[in-house]
Amino acid sequence: MGPGLRRDDTEFVVTTVANSTLQNITGTILLAGAGKMGGAMLTGWLAGGLDPRRVAVVDPHIAPEISALAAKGVALNPDVKAAGRVETMVVAVKPQMFREAGAKLKSFVSENTSVVSIMAGTTIASLQEVCGGAVVRAMPNTPAAIGRGITVAVAANNVSATQRAVADALLRATGSVEWIEDESLMDAVTAVSGSGPAYVFLLAEELARAGVEAGLPEALATKLARETVAGSGELLHQSELPSGTLRQNVTSPGGTTAAALGVLMGEPGLRDLMIRAIAAATQRSKELAK
Repeated sequence: MGPGLRRDDTEFVVTTVANSTLQNITGTILLAGAGKMGGAMLTGWLAGGLDPRRVAVVDPHIAPEISALAAKGVALNPDVKAAGRVETMVVAVKPQMFREAGAKLKSFVSENTSVVSIMAGTTIASLQEVCGGAVVRAMPNTPAAIGRGITVAVAANNVSATQRAVADALLRATGSVEWIEDESLMDAVTAVSGSGPAYVFLLAEELARAGVEAGLPEALATKLARETVAGSGELLHQSELPSGTLRQNVTSPGGTTAAALGVLMGEPGLRDLMIRAIAAATQRSKELAK
């Protein structure tokens, strides 16, 4: 089962239905890097039933909310001996810091350890070179912070069915997971879903700006844009209809929506811009992997 959401005042909190795979883990899950994404994953694991005593966190700058988990049994910056048998190491450090941190991380990896990376632009070959282990490369996105992320993963040939199941459970704690067999697709995955939230936020930003240009007060324009984007996203999430059909359902012939779409879908229009944007992000992902 996947995660859900509850809202406490102004903060979203990830809540996850108990996951039998997480509950049955007997080794240590080592989280390398407990920033926003790593911290969101950790929250999802614990909510899903992972025993806190099975979790170790390695991070030179541990946030107070992560430090507080020590009282529940989470080990903070343990040495190799204290960490015990590391079943899976999840690497959530910044890609540019990976090589520097790699030597320390490798000391936790045995021949039976799986290494799950959520670093953008870091190939399976690079992970094997630096850390060793059975590598799963994954690309989540920022809605994971509220349990609504989408992650795409690809496994190296030496990843066992059991290791893949554990990796899937760990990644699924913050949203849905899709597996692919061709690692070369990860650059396009990064461009579409990894970077995708920024495109949606830009839409909300520019929709509000255009509303102000049309005469709306800024606060109202911002509220309308945010709620419209958020509500439309939720409708898209819950509906089984294709996005094109949902768009057509809003569009009356000769109406206001049709007038706006005539601009957005004209030449050059949003389609051309999006193709160019995804191509640019895909190319940059390939460059970062070198």
